[in-house]
Amino acid sequence: MESTLLTLFNGASLGSILLLIALGLAITFGLMNVINMAHGEFIMIGAYVTYIMQTIFIKNVSEQYFDLYFLIAIPAAFIITAAIGMLLEVSLIQFLYKRPLDSLLATWGVGLMLQQLARTIFGAPNVGVTSPSFLKGGLEAAGLVLPYTRIFIIFLVVLCLGAVYLYFYQTSNGRRIRAVMQNRQMAECLGVQTRKVDLMTFAIGSGFAGIAGCALTLLGPIGPSIGTYYIIDAFMVVVVGGVGMLAGTVAGAFGIGFFNTLFEYWTTATLGKVLIFLLIITFLQWKPSGLVGTKSRALD
Repeated sequence: MESTLLTLFNGASLGSILLLIALGLAITFGLMNVINMAHGEFIMIGAYVTYIMQTIFIKNVSEQYFDLYFLIAIPAAFIITAAIGMLLEVSLIQFLYKRPLDSLLATWGVGLMLQQLARTIFGAPNVGVTSPSFLKGGLEAAGLVLPYTRIFIIFLVVLCLGAVYLYFYQTSNGRRIRAVMQNRQMAECLGVQTRKVDLMTFAIGSGFAGIAGCALTLLGPIGPSIGTYYIIDAFMVVVVGGVGMLAGTVAGAFGIGFFNTLFEYWTTATLGKVLIFLLIITFLQWKPSGLVGTKSRALD
């Protein structure tokens, strides 16, 4: 029973991490059809924003308020990463819509430049971020110790999902975004400013990548290449869930998380990764549109 509960918790924890990483990509790739290979570098920017915020608090704030740095770093990572995403969209991405191969190559080059910029500013070695005191230790339940950091990430994912749902389905801006993604020409005819919608959508997707980077600082040291470790997993989640479907992204993230945990428990970490790739390939052969297919009235 203890091993079963631990496996379930580890699967939920890994799924929540994958979901937080893939949430921004589900917006930029799934809704905008932009293959953003620099998504991993946006994760890196969010992680370094957290590191900078920690450094500022160490030098300028008393120790009793040190824990506040992480709570401030979460919105700061979102805002700063979203601003950089807006700059990238205005300067490059807007010229590459409906050109997936060009966007892939261009954003891959941007990602390499951002990595080198991070090495120049912060150095090549990894740096550590101290977790706030309220996230140290774990919750004892059923003879197990569940780390507070993992529990916090799960709750953070729930909050982010709730924010995305409210924005896309309960606000006028969200309705404009969904209208543009479903039928751009008709939205333009109805007076929707599609350029503004594109800019805001890409910024929101980039901002959630920054939040993911902030959360990853709770799991270990960070470095210029931290985003490259997760970009493939993020694309797997979006493709398995169904391109453009946020509900499918949630199901894909937790599905991959649970199966990956089970395979690693039965075999080894390396073989488990191989098995999850084989499972995904087999699944896509059976259902190439993903878990949740896109419904449209447009004629092919």
